[in-house]
Amino acid sequence: QVQLVESGGGLVTAGGSLRLSCAPSGRMFNSNTIGWFRQAPGKEREFVAGINGLGRRTYYADSVKGRFTISRDNARNTVYLQMNSLKPEDTAVYYCAADQQRTVGVVTTLGEYDYWGQGTQVTVSS
Repeated sequence: QVQLVESGGGLVTAGGSLRLSCAPSGRMFNSNTIGWFRQAPGKEREFVAGINGLGRRTYYADSVKGRFTISRDNARNTVYLQMNSLKPEDTAVYYCAADQQRTVGVVTTLGEYDYWGQGTQVTVSS
């Protein structure tokens, strides 16, 4: 069974940094678009960042532009989300997801992503 595994979450004070990792088990996704999403308590899951298969196209939500960076190492079949200048409002469960249809484009819609991880908690204290 295909599964994406996130890691790297934790508790950090405002202004701090974390790096999340996303790696699949059971299947390689090193040519597919990967997205990061997050869900805060009581809110809907939202798009954070996405990267295409070759890593040449990225897209960010306005709320994280300039602070978060998505990248990938296809040799390691891993996608990263570097999060800097974290704010309390970044507190959420972060999920990575794979789009099995796309290799070039990046979309922001949850329903376009086919495989999801279990999520990793990020908590930013003020």
